[in-house]
Amino acid sequence: MLEWVTFSMREFAIAMICVFVTVQISSLCTTVYLHRALSHRAVTLHPAVEWVMRFLIWLTTGIDARAWAAVHRKHHKFSDAEGDPHSPYVHGFWQIQLGNLHYYRLEAANPETIDRYTRDIPRDWWERNVFSSTWAGNALDAAIWVIAFGPVLGVIGVLLHFALYIFLNSSINGAAHWIGYRNYPNSARNLWVLALLTMGEGLHNNHHEFPGSSRFSQRWWEIDAGWYTIAALRAFGLAKPTPSLALGD
Repeated sequence: MLEWVTFSMREFAIAMICVFVTVQISSLCTTVYLHRALSHRAVTLHPAVEWVMRFLIWLTTGIDARAWAAVHRKHHKFSDAEGDPHSPYVHGFWQIQLGNLHYYRLEAANPETIDRYTRDIPRDWWERNVFSSTWAGNALDAAIWVIAFGPVLGVIGVLLHFALYIFLNSSINGAAHWIGYRNYPNSARNLWVLALLTMGEGLHNNHHEFPGSSRFSQRWWEIDAGWYTIAALRAFGLAKPTPSLALGD
């Protein structure tokens, strides 16, 4: 029995590497699929790529894609003004930085928001029968971790990757609307380190200026791994940025 609850430092190190990789995969699928493709229609992904990203989002985060898109679209409509679901200027910086998940869930549970902001996003078979069961994705994710690392280290890994993903997303809605530099005169900010950790999402000032662009980077030193991924997919015919909206296209 004791063998099930003990682990070596090597196993712990491998698990932490897997946590980091999982968070980065979640962040990549969030920015490329949920954000740029689904919410803003800034890029069209090949159906196979789109399905894989939908599956990975469901598996590693349990997010309902339509709800995420609805909340994000409402955020842009009322950006940092009354009606914004998660603005630090409306609700307070620490409330969003530490409690963004709470505010997100409140808005995601509002049927009016979902209906109004996702009329162009149909509920296909996968959405109706698989991906809408967010708890199932979480359960499968946890099972994979426990099988791979055992009950103790597996649970630690699951909790850590969820916590880090939530913190990074909270930082985009909190810190990236509060501190950082601006290339354009809107209320969002750019945070270079956050962009590095979130596949480009931290370049939030740029995004709010050009929300329909699939490219968030504007200066040569701004790191946008989401855009690099889209460019690589485009090279293989697996992604097509919207020409009228994608900067540099």
